Amino acid sequence: MEEFLYQASIYLAAAVIAVPLSARLGLGSVLGYLAAGIVIGPVLGLVGAETENLQHVAEFGVVMMLFLIGLELEPRALWDMRDKLLGLGGLQIGLSTLAIAFVAVMANQPWTIALAVGLSLSLSSTAIVLQTLSEKGLMQTNGGRATFSVLLTQDIAVIPILALLPLLAAAPPVQFSNDGSIMRESSVTEVGGHHETLSLVEGLPGWAVTLVTIGAIAFVILAGIYLTRPLFRFIHATRLREMYTALALMIVVGISFLMMLVGLSPALGAFLAGVVLASSEFRHEMESDLEPFKGLLLGLFFITVGADIDVAFFLRDPLDLIGLALLLILVKGIILFVVGRAFGLRGRDHWLFTLGLAQAGEFGFVLLAFSTQQNVVPPALAQKLLMIIALTMLITPLLFIIYDLLSRRIGEKQPPVEPDKIDEKGPVIIAGIGRFGQIVNRLVQASGFKTVVLDNNIETIQLMRRFGVKGFLGDPTRPELLRAAGLEKADVLVAAMDDPKQVTKLVAYARRQRPDLHIIARAYDRNHVYELYQAGANDIVREVFDAALRAGRYVLENVGLSEYEAAQAEQTFYHHDRQTIRDLAELWIPGVPTAENKEYIERSRKLEKDLETALLQLAEENAKKSA
Repeated sequence: MEEFLYQASIYLAAAVIAVPLSARLGLGSVLGYLAAGIVIGPVLGLVGAETENLQHVAEFGVVMMLFLIGLELEPRALWDMRDKLLGLGGLQIGLSTLAIAFVAVMANQPWTIALAVGLSLSLSSTAIVLQTLSEKGLMQTNGGRATFSVLLTQDIAVIPILALLPLLAAAPPVQFSNDGSIMRESSVTEVGGHHETLSLVEGLPGWAVTLVTIGAIAFVILAGIYLTRPLFRFIHATRLREMYTALALMIVVGISFLMMLVGLSPALGAFLAGVVLASSEFRHEMESDLEPFKGLLLGLFFITVGADIDVAFFLRDPLDLIGLALLLILVKGIILFVVGRAFGLRGRDHWLFTLGLAQAGEFGFVLLAFSTQQNVVPPALAQKLLMIIALTMLITPLLFIIYDLLSRRIGEKQPPVEPDKIDEKGPVIIAGIGRFGQIVNRLVQASGFKTVVLDNNIETIQLMRRFGVKGFLGDPTRPELLRAAGLEKADVLVAAMDDPKQVTKLVAYARRQRPDLHIIARAYDRNHVYELYQAGANDIVREVFDAALRAGRYVLENVGLSEYEAAQAEQTFYHHDRQTIRDLAELWIPGVPTAENKEYIERSRKLEKDLETALLQLAEENAKKSA
């Protein structure tokens, strides 16, 4: 018990120290976990032989991650991805395998070993890449979806690869010695006597294995459709919150175990179960129950990868190993670049796809270990390849940093678009037809007034035209476009663009050109309100102010106030806040944090007390009326 608590303390302390530090430095959590493992393992020697056993447990985090990803994908969405799964993913695996195998053949390896190495190194790290994409909010980008498609294809491809590797063994009795030479023995005796493994397909003919495998997959699908709902309803009747967690864990563990019994990947089985349950009303319940386990187990997995690195082996020839790791990343990166371009990826998405998948992955550990057991890859070569895989995984966070730098520099390369020729004029010009501008435009047009809509997003303009709303493409801040839209004769200008700087720029220009024009501007926050006041806006609307004010009124109605009293409180707050903004705008100094502006803070406190006094007086007046 003492040993367990000691090891648990070491792992947790390493994670708590290294991961927040890595995240604060902008390196991501994955690199922090890997660095923590290296420090407590090979550097300080605080952990030892138990790392390998822990790694088997931690790999279950990858299984949970794929189950949770499956919960986000309904079967219809998965079917819609078939082109990317078969085309993008299949092409990447095939070309990467051939390229890596060719390099291995050039290094004087037999074709069987070269093919096994190519298959093992062609797969990327599902755990690291998906974790990083989620942290950076890149999963919903085109590059993120393409990356996920390839990772999913790779996970599925593990199954046929495991079936193919034994066929590459020249003769089952042949084993390799530690130096890589072949040991010629007529038979191999397993240490410790006869070893039995749990399997539903061992010793069965090929047709029977196929039937059992299909039956297991069918059972998972049918159980997900017909058994999970009654089970969750039964658990719900107990009113025990922890039983939800127990049931969610049981589903993932049970499906993984069943997949292993029929020789399939537990991760693939978990993903399939997640897809089946994606349309279930209990989906969000399972997500919330399993998310903490997934995060901890994935973190533990990365720590064990770092702790398991053989520093002595690395130091014997570090330049060779680093060079081979960089060569692997380069080869895969070139193939990914070509494949991504062929499938229409451009700009940021293209670089995310290329750099995000250039490493080798955790399935490489599994495939190389299996290849060694099947006498396909010599142990000495396998050890070297495992080190190369670990190094590429360590380099992966740096690749994402390179992506961030490239992303800031290149931006999204949009094709040049000529602005539309504006052939209409009206009393109201609306610049920006996003969520905010759409509502303004609908209200004004429905009231019988003509509007001229400007926006520089071609997709938005085309979408609005489908709904019968005519808009003109172009940058609303360009003087010639504003003149063509009738700025000189317009009554009202609504600056409703998404970019606060563009809104301020437009307001300042319009005020210089038309001192008499009424300008209504969309503000991002309070500081932006002050900027717009100085730029010359007449009416300023904060994005969330009115919605939040309405929500506050609903709160008051449900804690004891009548609808009339809540509405009065809302109006009092609204008028007081408008006056407060005007007063504070005179004290606001551009570029100076409000926390350092003493006069601003003092005035703000006084105005807040005035608001409390006004609301208390209102409450007293209402109480007298009701009495």
